[in-house]
Amino acid sequence: MSDSGISKVVLAYSGGLDTSVILKWLEDTYGCEVVTFTADIGQGEEVEPARVKAEAMGIKEIYIEDLREEFARDYVFPMFRANAIYEGEYLLGTSIARPLIAKRLVEIARETGADAISHGATGKGNDQVRFELGAYALMPDVKIIAPWREWDLLSRKKLMDYAEQHGIDVDFARAGKKSPYSMDANLLHISYEGDILEDPWAEPEEEMWRWSVSPEAAPDEPTYLVLSYEKGDIVVIDGNTMSASEVMEYLNKVGGDNGIGRDDIVENRYVGMKSRGCYETPAGTIMLKAHRAMESLTLDRNAAHQKDELMPRYAEMIYNGYWWSPEREMLQAAIDHTQQVVNGEVRVKLYKGNVSIAGRRSASNSLFDESIATFEDDEGAYDQKDAEGFIKLNALRLRVAARRR
Repeated sequence: MSDSGISKVVLAYSGGLDTSVILKWLEDTYGCEVVTFTADIGQGEEVEPARVKAEAMGIKEIYIEDLREEFARDYVFPMFRANAIYEGEYLLGTSIARPLIAKRLVEIARETGADAISHGATGKGNDQVRFELGAYALMPDVKIIAPWREWDLLSRKKLMDYAEQHGIDVDFARAGKKSPYSMDANLLHISYEGDILEDPWAEPEEEMWRWSVSPEAAPDEPTYLVLSYEKGDIVVIDGNTMSASEVMEYLNKVGGDNGIGRDDIVENRYVGMKSRGCYETPAGTIMLKAHRAMESLTLDRNAAHQKDELMPRYAEMIYNGYWWSPEREMLQAAIDHTQQVVNGEVRVKLYKGNVSIAGRRSASNSLFDESIATFEDDEGAYDQKDAEGFIKLNALRLRVAARRR
């Protein structure tokens, strides 16, 4: 054991340049054994190469896990029951993946008897906060090593020089395959930061986008989907029963083919700075629009309005890293209670970057009463004379105040 008291560390490991350098740096700096953890949360790239790279670096305990279904079912779907969106635009694709990774990091630390966990998030970003708040909430005494806050390898050149000096394979970094952007991908989204995007005036290059065609290049005929809901979650698409991860994979494909889900945002990071990022979120864009349509038919007015008032706070909790906080869990219980009646079908129309609602229905929970809402003769279902007293009572305070003026 080193003087730091750390003999084993669990590292969130992608197999890329940064985390490969971190792996070696941990061994050299702390004299410790490293356990690697690589999660497949739908990033669309093979995770098994991370095993080969870790083995080549002499790692004995290697965790490679397919967490796609757990991620979609237990994190993304609960978030979408709340219609969560940060600062009016961001569908929280990166934010919602961090609590799951933090959970598995501390679980593996317990399983392997590790003294600490480590991650590759920088000292400028939100992810360091999300990983660490999650870890502390689940394992209060865990030790956390954040190399970007400790080392002096603060440029890509320094990282590659370190890798070459220590015999770390950097061919993949030199082969010209690396995007100029800093990217993060999972089932919910893919994000892009850096390079020309650091100028908020610069328009993203078309070749940057990976999941979607441009709206201009999308098909000239619309695509219709029927999404079936049970308790606020999509369970069937066009008659085909799907798991949560299958729903997202399907909607990402169909949405991307129709130019759905691109966004360009300047957001306020929790650490204090503004940051410009671009996002592709085809499934999330469709899910948010359709879920609100389903709720419009089945939720009581005041329950729906109360949810809308709570949503920005709930979204901020997730963005800032408080998924495992008591306040988020409290709100989740309230949100999930409202979803007992969110059952039925929504028909969406996808066309050249747009998601439109083409219909909604609920056989068991619709609060829409055509006999009351009709502009035709309602045959006594609604007495229009009642509106006079309703209006006068609600106008009373306005009339009193007006008289005093």
